[in-house]
Amino acid sequence: MLVTQRKVLSLVVPLVLLVVWQIVGSRPGMQAMLPSPLLVLTAWHEWIFGQAGMGLDVYKGTWLANVDYSARRVAAGFLIAVVVATPLGLLIGWSRTMATLADPMIQMFRPIPITAWLPFSIAAFGITNMGSISLIFLGGFFAIVVNATQGARDVDKNLVRAATMMGASPWVLLKRVILPAALPNIFTGMRIGLGIAWTAVVAAEMVAVKSGLGYVLWDAYYVGRMDIVFADMASIGMMGFLSDRLIIWIERRVLKWRLLQNH
Repeated sequence: MLVTQRKVLSLVVPLVLLVVWQIVGSRPGMQAMLPSPLLVLTAWHEWIFGQAGMGLDVYKGTWLANVDYSARRVAAGFLIAVVVATPLGLLIGWSRTMATLADPMIQMFRPIPITAWLPFSIAAFGITNMGSISLIFLGGFFAIVVNATQGARDVDKNLVRAATMMGASPWVLLKRVILPAALPNIFTGMRIGLGIAWTAVVAAEMVAVKSGLGYVLWDAYYVGRMDIVFADMASIGMMGFLSDRLIIWIERRVLKWRLLQNH
């Protein structure tokens, strides 16, 4: 009963917002700036299920292709970020030498916004996929490396001493003790980094490539199709939510021992 009540309560705020949006968006002169939810849903439906190349609506039937472009870029940039940032963060958190060498540089570059890297990305890679993937990599990298570093620093020192007394080498210590203990922090960094990666792909596709959800967002705004703009924003939010659920699903299976421990 309590679970049902919570589910109902969780729908109250979204429904109120939709009603207010419908009322405001239905007023005369508002469609050009804030189209109503019904108009957005109609445009979204045509964008997804419409037959491409039919009529004057250039967006018809192109939704799946653009989602695929964006998702592939996010997956590529994010996976590279995980592969690079996770071991680097563990080494920085565990080794004072690595912390001295790498941490100051990371902390210096970390506050630079993704959009500030756009000119460099275009100059280095041109209008290509690599330009957008490089920005997505940067978006995910800093969140993951910082959380992996903190996870390595928070490892219980008693576990380290016990493993060392049993003759564990530095590599075994890193692999068998530090990595498992730091995994909760790493997954937190991955969730944050993935959210930033979706932000980065939109920024990159607005400028650095000519396809994907970010490109459609800017193109639709340029031609005054605010219904497509809002449908695009909803699509980005939906993809971000689904990819976050995927990370949580993986985390629960990797960290089964932690769930059993908590119970």
